[in-house]
Amino acid sequence: MGVVCVFPYIIPEGKSGLQVVDCLQKQVELLGAVKAGTFCVDCETYQSNFSNTTTPQRLVHILHNSEQPATCFAIVDTGNCLVADSQFDILMQRLKGFYQQRKGFKIESKGQRYEYGDFLIKIGSVLLASSFKGILLEVEYYPCAYLGDCWNLMKELIQSVMGNVLETPPAFLKQKFNSEYGPSDTIQQYLEHFNGFRKAASANQAR
Repeated sequence: MGVVCVFPYIIPEGKSGLQVVDCLQKQVELLGAVKAGTFCVDCETYQSNFSNTTTPQRLVHILHNSEQPATCFAIVDTGNCLVADSQFDILMQRLKGFYQQRKGFKIESKGQRYEYGDFLIKIGSVLLASSFKGILLEVEYYPCAYLGDCWNLMKELIQSVMGNVLETPPAFLKQKFNSEYGPSDTIQQYLEHFNGFRKAASANQAR
């Protein structure tokens, strides 16, 4: 794989999510990109269930990416990422006495994939407990493994399709600017945005 940038697309006032997704797809197709199937990145969150009340609650986020169908990513609340095979899901089910799945917390981004030369573009609708919450875009540049070597190319493509949404890399990618990029870095970006959508949904419910 190459270098991936994941970022949200703000839905303009008066527009529905479906309208904006449709508009973005048309813009990408006008550019000359070709449909290349669909994708899905999903996340389930588990919280510790220890009987000892003095032990702080721990979270484990389990994520899957359709680009790596045999892989499961587990991220703990310290930020450490474990990469395992898909059997890890079964292990979490067996740890019910220690970790319990948070109800109504499943979140996913899914939609259309497009290939455009050396780029892969994904337009994802974000669903939290099956309710639409926003749009996440993913742009991957295949030939490169270091963001510092290809950011200007990626920015040029992003801005040609989506406007001036990104002048500089997102905060997570800035830390990786001169480091070799890997699949877990994509998952970390998705989790950061998923948590943002979850917090926004909780804030809206509290109003």
